Amino acid sequence: MLSHLRGTFCVLSAGVQRAWSSSSCLFMDPSSPGLVLQSQSTDVFQNLALEDWIDAHVDLQQRSVLLLWRNRPTVVIGRHQNPWAECNLPAMRSAQVPVARRRSGGGTVYHDLGNLNLTFFASKKAYDRRRNLKVVTDALRRVRPQLDIQATDRLDILLNGHYKISGTASRLSRKSSYHHCTLLHSADRSAIAVLLRPSCPGIRSNATPSIPSPVANLSDHAPSLQWEELLEAVVQQYSSEFGLTSSSQCVDPADEALFPGVGSMEAELRSWEWTFGKTPKFSVETQLELRDERPAARCSAQLQLEVKNGRVESCRVEVPATWLPERLSASLAQALLGERFCPHRAAAALSALLRCESGPLHSRLHNLCDVLVAAMG
Repeated sequence: MLSHLRGTFCVLSAGVQRAWSSSSCLFMDPSSPGLVLQSQSTDVFQNLALEDWIDAHVDLQQRSVLLLWRNRPTVVIGRHQNPWAECNLPAMRSAQVPVARRRSGGGTVYHDLGNLNLTFFASKKAYDRRRNLKVVTDALRRVRPQLDIQATDRLDILLNGHYKISGTASRLSRKSSYHHCTLLHSADRSAIAVLLRPSCPGIRSNATPSIPSPVANLSDHAPSLQWEELLEAVVQQYSSEFGLTSSSQCVDPADEALFPGVGSMEAELRSWEWTFGKTPKFSVETQLELRDERPAARCSAQLQLEVKNGRVESCRVEVPATWLPERLSASLAQALLGERFCPHRAAAALSALLRCESGPLHSRLHNLCDVLVAAMG
C-alpha cells in the first residue's frame, strides 16, 4: 500500500536556487520583506525541527517567511493529542510509518509525498491565518479556475463545498507566530483510512480529539495539475501577496552551519519522551477475552490502567479466581507499574513473571499477558 511512496523525492521545482553559507546571509537581507524556503528533506523530524529553529532564531518582526516541505509517509499528531487514540500504531509499525508530535495544536494528519506542507511565519502582530489561506486559494483559482475552492470558518480549505483538501494548525509565541497547513495533491487516501484510527479500545482522556472529515486530492478533480505547477503557483502568489521579489531558496534542514543547534531540536522531536511522554494523562478501561486450549475454555477479564507521562501509573486486572489465582493477576499488574505504556516494554516486564510460573496455570497466564500487551496498541 505504501511502497510507492518510500523513495526519496526532492520537494524543489526547477528554477534558480542559491546556496547560502550562513544563516545571517539567508535571513538578514534588508532589501526583502520576506523569504520563501523549500526544504530538501523528506524527513518529518528534520522539517519540524527547522520550523522550531526558524521560530526561535529568526527576527520575524522584520520579515515574513514561507517554508514549503513534504515528508515520506508519516502520521503527525497535535501538541495536546493522544497517539494511542489517534493512530493505528500496530499498522504503522508494520508499514514502518513513524508518528511525530508537532508543537502546534490541532488534529492528526497523514503526510506523504503527495501532500504539500506550508508554514507561514510572521510576527505575532502580523499573525493572520485567513490571509495565509487566501494565498493558497488564490493560487489554486489562478491555475485551475474551474475548481470550487473555499476556506471555511474552521480555517480548512474545502473542494466542492464538501471535501477537505487542507487543514490548519498554529503556534503563537511571545513575539512570533507560525501557521502551517497541508494541501492534498495526490496523497494515498487508502493509507489515511488505515492509519488514522485508534490503537487501543477504552481510552478516556481530555486530550484534543481529531474531527474526521471526508478528504480529496486535487489530482482527483484536476488530473493535469502537476506538482511543480502547484508549487510554482503557491510561491508566486505568496510573493505577490507579501511583496517579495527574490526567488525561493533551497535549504537542507540538517545543515548545522546554516541552522546552528537544529540537530538537538530534531533529536528531541524523535525521542519517545516527546512523542509519547508528552501525552496528556489518560485511562484505559477495557475487557479482555481470554481462552485456554487445554481444556477448551473461555473467560473475560477487566483491565483498568492510569497512564501519566506515557507510563503506567496504576494498573488493575480483574480475573475470575476460578480462572487464575488473584496472586498472579496482582503480580501481573504490579509488574507493569512505572513501565512505558508500550507493548514491547510491557512484554519485557511480563516475561520475568512468566518464567517464574510453571504448571497448568502457565498457559492461562501467558494468554492473559498476550491479550493485555495487544490491548496497548
